[in-house]
Amino acid sequence: MSDKIRGAVFNMLGDIEGLTVLDAFAGSGAVSFEAISRGAKNALLIELDKSAYLTIKQNITSLGMDEFISVIRGNIKGWSNNNPDKKFDIIVCDPPYDAVLEILIHKIARHVANSGTLVVSWPASEPIPVIPNMQMLRHKTYGNATLVIYQKSG
Repeated sequence: MSDKIRGAVFNMLGDIEGLTVLDAFAGSGAVSFEAISRGAKNALLIELDKSAYLTIKQNITSLGMDEFISVIRGNIKGWSNNNPDKKFDIIVCDPPYDAVLEILIHKIARHVANSGTLVVSWPASEPIPVIPNMQMLRHKTYGNATLVIYQKSG
């Protein structure tokens, strides 16, 4: 996720003080580090790539954020299957565009707490997904990415 899009995410989210975050495709972990710096209570990062995972672990330690951020090396689908009842106030999904599966975003959405928020970075060339039990609040396109904000309904 580019700096511009990450900034837009947090501008759209507003006050996140005390909220929990799941970064489903963590990449560099920058989204979660920023969330903690903006007052989020804690963040769980899921990252499959070994190099990215090791970099995130190193950054957590060097920044002294072990108390606030944890990272798991694994596939988000497998994590979701093994943790069906885990809920978060904010979930950020910035999947690799060459591997985007809308059904996986639907699965991840089940981890959004009541009245929670799902943030999805989606290929601008693809239709915006309709996610069950989620209301789309807004969306904006930045180059080849569309940023979509959903809120859990009902």
